Amino acid sequence: MAVVGGGVVGLTCALELARAGHRVRVHTADPLAATTSAVAAAIWFPYRAAPAHAVLRWGATSLGVLTRLAAEPAAGVTLRPGTFVHRTPEPDLWWTPGVPDVRPATPEELPPGAPAGTRCTLPVVDTGRYLPWLAAACASAGVGTVPGRVAALDEVAGDVVVVAAGLAAGQLLDDDSCVPVQGQVVRLADPGLTGWVLDDDHPEGLTYVVPRGRDVVCGGTAVEGATGTEPDPAVEAAILARACALVPELRGQPVLSRAVGLRPGRPTVRLERLDVGGRPVVACYGHGGAGVTLSWGCAADVVDLVRAV
Repeated sequence: MAVVGGGVVGLTCALELARAGHRVRVHTADPLAATTSAVAAAIWFPYRAAPAHAVLRWGATSLGVLTRLAAEPAAGVTLRPGTFVHRTPEPDLWWTPGVPDVRPATPEELPPGAPAGTRCTLPVVDTGRYLPWLAAACASAGVGTVPGRVAALDEVAGDVVVVAAGLAAGQLLDDDSCVPVQGQVVRLADPGLTGWVLDDDHPEGLTYVVPRGRDVVCGGTAVEGATGTEPDPAVEAAILARACALVPELRGQPVLSRAVGLRPGRPTVRLERLDVGGRPVVACYGHGGAGVTLSWGCAADVVDLVRAV
């Protein structure tokens, strides 16, 4: 069987299918470092993903797996406390069921200028370590790799095909509901931060600060329909201004790297079995900004759908 897509969702699906006893090949268009997954701050958080009931179920499965992986240093997963900033009187905390130690932030725990917040501990995934770990786990499970971009499903051999190729999945399955959601980040040296900050409703734009030990991912943007992948210096300056205002310890820290990724936006995640040209195809894409967050839960459903075939 074949999996089209070599990002975090495709690799996780391939690994779980191989563990379930299937012979699997992954078709990957880009090296790991060039995937959208590599750009992500990759904190467990169901950003721009729907429907809520399914996202909660998939996210709960992934939360459990990532929490266990935090005990494996090579995986690049750590459990970090942090603050989700509120700027409305009644914040929507729909994502918190199943998240441990959720509580209101104390005034001392709030970033400068933040009126309120929620504290909890979440997995933070260093994709520079996690993606190679995931690829190595796939190889150890017998998953083969076929490099090269797939332009049409009839190019792919196999009795079952799983399409988990992010934005490219829409093109392969004639789905025009997919839209790129451009995100820009800048990575600074980590001055020793212990906690993350997420500020979705910042008046000057989406802001997040996610320390990973060797760097701090600062973002960001969420521009629907934008397709550029070159960092914009003016956007970067605005991101840094917002991030440093929330976390003053970042001021003066050197820039280590910068990147732009195109999140695979869709009104809802598409996870279902189809018939394409007389062959079973499992669609698994449209994860928005929550690929890592939903990956293990979605992969479990993919295994179930393939088993039903």
